[in-house]
Amino acid sequence: MKKKFDVVALGELLVDFTQNGMSDKGNPLLEANPGGAPCNVLAMLKKLGKSCAFIGKIGDDMFGRNLRETVSSIGINTDNLLTDTKVHTTLAFVQTFENGDRDFLFLRNPGADMMLSADEIPEEVVKNAGIFHFGTLSMTHGLVRTATKKAVNIAKQNGALISFDPNLRAPLWSNLDTAKAQIRWGLRQCDILKIADNEIEFLSGSSDFDEGAAYLKKNFPNIKLINITAGADGSYCYYDDKKVFVPSFKLGGTIETTGAGDTFCACVQAYVLEHGLDDLTENDLRDMLRFANAAAYLVTTKEGAIRSMPDRADVEKILSENE
Repeated sequence: MKKKFDVVALGELLVDFTQNGMSDKGNPLLEANPGGAPCNVLAMLKKLGKSCAFIGKIGDDMFGRNLRETVSSIGINTDNLLTDTKVHTTLAFVQTFENGDRDFLFLRNPGADMMLSADEIPEEVVKNAGIFHFGTLSMTHGLVRTATKKAVNIAKQNGALISFDPNLRAPLWSNLDTAKAQIRWGLRQCDILKIADNEIEFLSGSSDFDEGAAYLKKNFPNIKLINITAGADGSYCYYDDKKVFVPSFKLGGTIETTGAGDTFCACVQAYVLEHGLDDLTENDLRDMLRFANAAAYLVTTKEGAIRSMPDRADVEKILSENE
């Protein structure tokens, strides 16, 4: 039975401050871009024609109001985007280095996204998700961690596919042992996993992707589709006994990489919604990765993420020009 929402996501909605030139005095100019991994994912899914709802919390401030307007304007259901009157909207400052690596500074001690509680989870919305998506920024602290786990359990009980992105941000955790424990919890729940190269090494202790995937398959046999993103190198998919690699699109024009992994994640979810998760061939997996890589490339050519997601036609144009 088709659910009301193709994808429901829970987690952080925040402002990413990214450098956008220099002032005439030589000071860096920062652009306040709407962001937050779960909503980045939904923004791309909307571009692909999917129905989406977001669950989270923002502050009663200028940033929170702008975020609500932005998310609502692109067609994501915000009925369960709550406002905290006492805690400000979470802010992130993103520095991108020449090699593409990024450094994050978070103003989140606390931030409004951390204040979502279990009794604020909209059970009917979660029950009506085809895919439920979450990450670990909503698992760094007790209150929102309990809310996240409640929502995941409701989604599983009502037949949703569970999508998980560890999205490790070390500065937000009290210690990395806690981070690893919560990521492992997420891995035990999910059907679809998007994991970055540094995260799989953090968990498995190996920088070899085949060894990392074998570790995941052995310890978390519930995961049906494992996707590993390797930045500028490309992406890998492990499914049943199949392994597929697709290189990234290196066509120039990259400004910054914020949101690239979320764009990739959304494209994988859209493919699963359209093709299912059973009996996928190597050609299916290759098509999925090529589309996701192309979309991820395109978002790196613009500032920010939520307002910068490419249209399907733009992605298909890249694919047709680079057969």
